[in-house]
Amino acid sequence: MNYTIIKNLPPVEEIIQSIPLSDTGHQKIMHDRREVKNILEGKDPRLLMIVGPCSAWPKEAVLEYAKRLIKLNEKIKHAFKIIMRVYIQKPRTTKGWTGPVNQPDPFAYPDIEAGVRYTRDMMVKVIEMGLPIADEALFTHNARGFLELLSWVAIGARSTEDQEHRVFASAIECAVGLKNPTHGSLGVAVNSIVAAQHPHVAVIDGYEVQTHGNSHAHLVLRGCNQSPNYSIAHLEEAKHHMMSHQIKNPAIIIDVSHDNCIVNGKKNHRLQPKIIDDILDDLKDRDDLKQLVKGFMIEGFLKEGNQKVDMDHPNHIDLNGLSITDPCLGWEQTEEMLLNLANRIVL
Repeated sequence: MNYTIIKNLPPVEEIIQSIPLSDTGHQKIMHDRREVKNILEGKDPRLLMIVGPCSAWPKEAVLEYAKRLIKLNEKIKHAFKIIMRVYIQKPRTTKGWTGPVNQPDPFAYPDIEAGVRYTRDMMVKVIEMGLPIADEALFTHNARGFLELLSWVAIGARSTEDQEHRVFASAIECAVGLKNPTHGSLGVAVNSIVAAQHPHVAVIDGYEVQTHGNSHAHLVLRGCNQSPNYSIAHLEEAKHHMMSHQIKNPAIIIDVSHDNCIVNGKKNHRLQPKIIDDILDDLKDRDDLKQLVKGFMIEGFLKEGNQKVDMDHPNHIDLNGLSITDPCLGWEQTEEMLLNLANRIVL
């Protein structure tokens, strides 16, 4: 094999024991997972709002964001089920920083053991504060230590056609949102849901197993080819594919970032509130599609926009909640958006 061994990693169980989650935290996760599933099943009329930084770094700023989101949640929980994005893994089109789980210090050499400890500690603290969390399943081989902490899981646009990720989605216990692929085919996206909802025989942790299928696998629309895909026509097409395949608990989450907020070839993160407003307006007279759209994904952090990591000047980095990956809404914009949306939604 074409690699060099750097070091042995400690057993995952050792790391879990060193950064434990309380019994109350475990019970909270079970409760949050059930609430998410109730929304997807139509038993709970609230919308899912999966909101938070594009990438969960640095820890101190992420925890400050969580504190603010908890306070805001008290004002809007009648309308929304808030899930905080704590994304520790970052897919790259070619190369670049793959998130704090691999490289907790973007200016230092990758250190996976340090990254696992750094990110698990951050996730546990957010949960103990009272928020459910979400992450993207990028590296399925090191899910242990993180997966049990999540109330919602995403399979990204670059992974949704990958059979390993589809089998992984079939095996996990919480709801999983599968994004449409970057090329945009909604038929392929729904094929991913079909695969995730069905059982598979596979190798997991050295065992031959049969997965049980995930009846709460659903679609996430994130745009494609630098164009949005949240229009009524797109929703009708997605509905058609899901009905054709007899998808259980048919549901759509609309990611209002990524290609859904690109204008003239450039991402405009400030459009996220308007996109949600426009979608809700479009759905007013379409009860069939309104029942299908179960929530939204939003990228927001403490400060608006983003920054580049200058490897030659690490002291120039802003550590106070300014994204080092995709641009995000600032806190004030996010708070105003969620309060306004909560006021306009009638359950």
